[in-house]
Amino acid sequence: MTTLKPGDAFPEDVIFQHIPWTPEGSDFSSCGIPTNYNASKEWADKKVVLFSVPGAFTPTCSVNHVPGYIQNLPKLREKGVDIVAVLAFNDAFVMSAWGKVNGVEDKILFLSDPDAKFSQSIGWADSASGRTGRYAIVIDHGKIGYAKIETKKGVVENSGAEAVLASL
Repeated sequence: MTTLKPGDAFPEDVIFQHIPWTPEGSDFSSCGIPTNYNASKEWADKKVVLFSVPGAFTPTCSVNHVPGYIQNLPKLREKGVDIVAVLAFNDAFVMSAWGKVNGVEDKILFLSDPDAKFSQSIGWADSASGRTGRYAIVIDHGKIGYAKIETKKGVVENSGAEAVLASL
């Protein structure tokens, strides 16, 4: 268990679950099929903002965390960010539905960290609940440029879009 810090390499073999957005799958009655998303491979040559939340559809996550990234997506793109992804311990079906509710189509990836495996591997899972912690990581061509976790429950400061933008 190693906490990521600037200058570290993004770990190898990081695989999340994901239901890719498609126009034909945008209907709420359509679930799609979960696939593995090899983040280590997909992000090796890209600039990525990964932010993690304790749970989809929860008040702080839905009202204070995700909207900041949706609103700041153009600014993140201006800073050279290729991919913005949100991560939670929820299954891929719930994450897909949360993406649909937020109307982001394929502009933000809604990824599942089953059993908070990745978050536990970096020491940023909540040991009491087993959920992913609230954090943000910037990965720039395989290297960590920014990595901060929230230390107060229900607070979005270090992991919010504004903090990440300031670090870019």
